[in-house]
Amino acid sequence: MPGIIVIGLQWGDEGKGKVIDLLSARASHIVRSQGGNNAGHTIKVGEKQLAVHLLPSGILHPHAHCYIAGGCLIDPVVLLDEIKKAEEGGIALMQRLHISPYAHIIFPFHRQLDGLYESRKGKKAIGTTKRGIGPAASDRSARIGLRIADLIRPDVFEEKLHALCAIKNLEIEKIFGQKPIDADAIFEEYAVLGELLNPFVTDVEGQLATALFHDETVIFEGAHGTLLDTIYGSYPYVTSSPTLSAGVCAGAGIGPRYIDEVFGVLKAYTTRVGAGPLPTTVDPDTLSDFQGAEDFREVGTTTGRERRIGWLDLVLARHAVRLNGVSQLVLTKLDVLDVLEEICVCVGYSLDGEELEGPPPLIEDWEHVEPIYETLPGWQVPTKGVENIRELPKNARKYIETIENFCNISIGMVSVGPAREDTIEIDEGWM
Repeated sequence: MPGIIVIGLQWGDEGKGKVIDLLSARASHIVRSQGGNNAGHTIKVGEKQLAVHLLPSGILHPHAHCYIAGGCLIDPVVLLDEIKKAEEGGIALMQRLHISPYAHIIFPFHRQLDGLYESRKGKKAIGTTKRGIGPAASDRSARIGLRIADLIRPDVFEEKLHALCAIKNLEIEKIFGQKPIDADAIFEEYAVLGELLNPFVTDVEGQLATALFHDETVIFEGAHGTLLDTIYGSYPYVTSSPTLSAGVCAGAGIGPRYIDEVFGVLKAYTTRVGAGPLPTTVDPDTLSDFQGAEDFREVGTTTGRERRIGWLDLVLARHAVRLNGVSQLVLTKLDVLDVLEEICVCVGYSLDGEELEGPPPLIEDWEHVEPIYETLPGWQVPTKGVENIRELPKNARKYIETIENFCNISIGMVSVGPAREDTIEIDEGWM
């Protein structure tokens, strides 16, 4: 049963979209099963670039069926806008895009509350995307949220929506002093959105089980990154969904025995968007060197915010490999390091003079760990266009070997540019 999970091993933005796009050429089914439109992938094919936030990254492959599973949080306005843009770009979605009735809905008041919560936190704000993900996930956990199954049944939807708005108005009016939600107006708008989405709603989880039973390849694309996991990430600076491989399974309604491979995607350096610790943050001069790379492109797909930059943190990489049960690494954006004379790699943490094996659970400690570095020589020649691992510069191969040895796992694919062809498959028989 060829189920493959593609998971990010850092704080997101590792380049999962490109990896999933490459794998999708050999897959029949691509699944998104957690998070919402606070995540995003940018896929480049020739001169064409497509940014997706809810649609699975395999949407560019006309042979593939794409699924939004029950673990996702869906903003119907955003999803329908993505569908429209994809179809205007010549991408046919009818009979190819499948939406689970179990997925929960993000409403305008969720976005409103997201912003109000952040404002109330002041200097301790998380730095959310303010897309309403956290409040919608809270409603799911509180068992008051509404799902796609409700949205496509107007008779059921109206009553449940009014009940939810009554609860939310207590908070919006009494705590934040804002105008109350107009439940009737939301119903009128969202009943129409439900009609537009209804043709795509189907038994996603049952279809995936059938596909796996018949040995059809299914790619499960992870949203965000391991270090944003709601339990094991840099809490509270995390997302509102489980981001580990186990969370991918749960969100897709698939048991772990259906999974054959877990591909862990690791950027050749570290980035993150928003607040929270980044122990290996580079100094301004080094940041300038990074920014001189041809395909640096470190701006968030979803937020448009510039990402913070750090050296590769192997302590966190090894931690993420263990949490996800990774079977193979994929290294991305190696080409960005081409311009550097020396490259630092974090191989340990020190906290109050004591060396740590992994990240501490308390954010107060995590923000004060001191990275222990190993300095490696750079290669300062272009890697873009290289097609074979043996053609890479000697020091680039040494960099790859350092990662493999520290994490005790092999790297099967290396990306040296944004295009599909800028990829080195180290083991041609990997799939």
